[in-house]
Amino acid sequence: FTPLDCRQVYILTLIFVVLDNSFNDLTFEVPCCSRKIPRDLTEASLSGAGLSIVAALVMMLLFGMELSSYLEVTTTTAVVVDKSSDGDFLRIDFNISFPALSCEFASLDVNDVLGTNRLNITKTVRKFPIDPHLKATGGEFHSGLASHHINHGEEIKQEFPDGAIQLTNGGFESLSHHFPLLIVNFNAPWCYWSNRLKPSWEKAATIIKQRYNPDTDGRVLLGSVDCTEEPALCRRNHIQGYPSIRIFRKGNDLKEDHGHHEHESYYGDRDTESIVKMVDELVAPIHPETHKLALDWGISNDTAKLLKKAPVTGGCRVEGYVRVKKVPGNLVISAHSGAHSFDSSQMNMSHVVTHLSFGRMIDTRLLTDLKRLLPYLGQSHDKLDEKAFINQHEFGANVTIEHYLQIVKTEVITRRYGQEHSLTEEHEYTAHSSITQTYYLPVAKFHFELSPMQILITENPKSFSHFITNLCAIIGGVFTVAGIIDSVLHNTIRLIKKVELGKNI
Repeated sequence: FTPLDCRQVYILTLIFVVLDNSFNDLTFEVPCCSRKIPRDLTEASLSGAGLSIVAALVMMLLFGMELSSYLEVTTTTAVVVDKSSDGDFLRIDFNISFPALSCEFASLDVNDVLGTNRLNITKTVRKFPIDPHLKATGGEFHSGLASHHINHGEEIKQEFPDGAIQLTNGGFESLSHHFPLLIVNFNAPWCYWSNRLKPSWEKAATIIKQRYNPDTDGRVLLGSVDCTEEPALCRRNHIQGYPSIRIFRKGNDLKEDHGHHEHESYYGDRDTESIVKMVDELVAPIHPETHKLALDWGISNDTAKLLKKAPVTGGCRVEGYVRVKKVPGNLVISAHSGAHSFDSSQMNMSHVVTHLSFGRMIDTRLLTDLKRLLPYLGQSHDKLDEKAFINQHEFGANVTIEHYLQIVKTEVITRRYGQEHSLTEEHEYTAHSSITQTYYLPVAKFHFELSPMQILITENPKSFSHFITNLCAIIGGVFTVAGIIDSVLHNTIRLIKKVELGKNI
């Protein structure tokens, strides 16, 4: 061989040792040294094998830990000023049940500090009749008829003789089964709208009595009920607004689950001509002698539009969503009508909040995929869900139930390829509820106020170059430590053997 220096010899020696262990006696002629390969590089030992296995296991363990650390995304949380731009709207989703508020008059209103005042929102709000146990008793209630402008005719100040029969709780059932049609005006003497209706109603009742004599014809009877004198009768028919005109048909009608005969509400004009026209069209299909409906019975479309099935229960479930400006405001649910009065002492605004949330709802699939977000999201976005606020009259009359909600926006941002992307956002809120007495009509009020600050959660993923660097460091470090341990063990064993040989000699 060409003369080599010591460094080259050691390199070649290691290469030959790796290729073949038969070069144990190979020597190299070099200017500076001529040595044999160290025996500890060519001899296999049990301790060396065990150390190699341990080193491999340690490398695998450290590799797994480093890979887990690389895949785990760290987050930083900061409180910053809300970055929402002017003109942004906040969506409010709700599902609230009122066991004692009829869908006839249930109204959802929204107002805010900027002067926005939206009354009786119907486009994105749905109402379903419910019983006291919160179970639905019918299809969706459409309140368009109950809220339209009603004509009362010219205001008449002169007194008319009572043409309508004054009905009581005792005789109501017998009369409703005797006459094919019993049309009743449920009213209250203190009510402005009842007093507006009374002259027209009495005049119409007189005309109908002359046209369809109850004794000879017997097809129809117009009556009146004073709800201050007959509260039980009015409660049984779920009368919450005055006046309410109801049409009862005789016993061959279908019965509801609660045992009451199916009947209808009249939402048309309240002048004398309109009332008489409505009664005429209802009486016409009924045969005057048999009191049976004709085979081709029917009423005009105009009158049919003014009649609607009366509520068989006094509760209502209000659900849907509204969009509001991101300023302090109120979401108010109450009884509302432009042609009815309400007895505030009898209004009960007890309710059960099935769902109430603000902002865009987080898809459950997204939360499933992003389990790392669970510690930061979904903790307080449903603070009032499944909670009941019931007034059992222990607080007295005219009770308003208010909820004060403070909303905080939480946004998650991820950094990918050096850029920030909004991953998701939600609005969490705290809730404080109170019960107060008022001189006005009781309501259920949700006062919401958005915080000017928002919580910003930023994801910080580790770079791949950092992962590779740590991986190389692990491999090199384990090899180095294993070599040091092997050298210490080998020298220690050799020293012990020498000492033992010296003692034996």
